[in-house]
This record gives sequence, C-alpha cells and structure tokens, in this order.
Amino acid sequence: MKHWIKRSLFGLFGGALVVGSIAGCAGHRHGWSEGDSAEFRTRVVERVSSKLELDSTQKQKLDVLAEKLQAQRRAMRGAGDPRAQFKALFAGDKLDQAGASKLIDEKTAALRAGSPEVIAAAADFFDGLNPVQQQKVREFMDRGRRWGGRG
Repeated sequence: MKHWIKRSLFGLFGGALVVGSIAGCAGHRHGWSEGDSAEFRTRVVERVSSKLELDSTQKQKLDVLAEKLQAQRRAMRGAGDPRAQFKALFAGDKLDQAGASKLIDEKTAALRAGSPEVIAAAADFFDGLNPVQQQKVREFMDRGRRWGGRG
C-alpha cells in the first residue's frame, strides 16, 4: 500500500478513535438536540486535550476533527430513523433486497462524500502532535475504549 494511503488511513482511524466516543455515545442518546451534541463534543475535546496535554493549536485541530466526525455521523444517519429504515427491510415475508441495496448506496455515498474532509482533519490533528502525544494515541487505540479508566 502506498505510504500516503497508510498515513491517511492511520490518521483517520487514530483521530476517529480518539474522538470516536462522540459518535458512539451520541448514537446511544435519543432525543439529543444539536446543542446537547455540541456540549458533549466540547466535553470530550476537553477531556482528550487534558489526556494528551494539547496546546491551543492542537486543541483547535481536535475540535475541527470532532466537528467533521459529527457532520459525517449526521450524513451517515441521513433523514429519518436509521433503525426504523433497517427494520423496514425485514417487515415483509422476504428481505427487501432493493431497499437494502438503496440503503447501502445512500450510506456509501454519504461516507464517500464526507471522508476526504474527515481524513484531512484527522491527518492535520495527528500530524500536529509531538511524538509522545502520537504514542499516547497509539496506546489508546491498543487499549480501545478503556483509556479514560472505564471498561
């Protein structure tokens, strides 16, 4: 694989894991408003900033990444309730194959449309970290969701 692709993918997934709790936790909170989501994102950015000891420029880049991830999540969700859309595929006697293909096409299109911005923001954030901070991100990825002391 080409070096720039590996670097971009590593930056994307590293940054996504660091800030991924935004999308993951927000997905479990029904009825959240945009204000609640922004407030939660701010708290996560503050927590990650303190764990990585980010300076103001790095913190700003992390916030941009968090915004891009939230926008990507909204685009992936699309209009309506994703769970209801998925359940509707199984509502009849047979799986709605055409509906499933359409749903996959919509999600894939949303992913393709937003990914360049997410990758660029993740790379900008990760590349702006010093080697010690980058190692902390790698260690976080190795441990998964247990970074903050929770299992």
